[in-house]
Amino acid sequence: MIFSSSKQSMPRPDQALPGRDTPMPITNRHFVNGHPIAEPFPEQVQQVLLAMGCFWGAERKFWQMPGVYSTAVGYTGGYTPHPTYQEVCSGRTGHTEAVKVIYDPDKLAFVDLLQLFWESHNPTQGMRQGNDIGSQYRSGIYTTHDGQLAAANASKNHYQTKLRQAGLGAITTEIMPAGIFYYAEDYHQQYLAKEPQGYCGLGGLGIAYA
Repeated sequence: MIFSSSKQSMPRPDQALPGRDTPMPITNRHFVNGHPIAEPFPEQVQQVLLAMGCFWGAERKFWQMPGVYSTAVGYTGGYTPHPTYQEVCSGRTGHTEAVKVIYDPDKLAFVDLLQLFWESHNPTQGMRQGNDIGSQYRSGIYTTHDGQLAAANASKNHYQTKLRQAGLGAITTEIMPAGIFYYAEDYHQQYLAKEPQGYCGLGGLGIAYA
């Protein structure tokens, strides 16, 4: 086994699984609202990638927000091209589980997306989220333009102040421009709409952002 240390650490690029050249086949239709989950999208929408633990519950949070056009789940922040779920869970791809959120900025302010992000998970846990342990469960905001990046960093500083006031620890969320997003397998897309009793380990700290 090339990478046998704890799944709570990132592999080096030379330790990562090789992956494949073929994209994951997906159904380009959101199970809940019928919109496409892959490009092309309407001209006015913007995108951001948000990682906050297991992507099943996280995606449901975002597709329920007014102003969100579509959502999809997948993998980002690592090295392995077009990974499978099993490969990501091995800790040998470097990817985190992420939600692609496609939203209309005329109907939904980016800061409102950030508020839901911060309040819906524990951003202080590093390579885990609750009982879900591994680098694929790390917290992250992956932006698609400079305005998003500045807003994300400002929101982190704001929420960190709130956490310190409550006696809580340092935020470990990584914030950076988005890299390649690899779509997860079809059965993961909008999973909790297809399986309403499915697992959701999502839980915040109970600290309001505002």
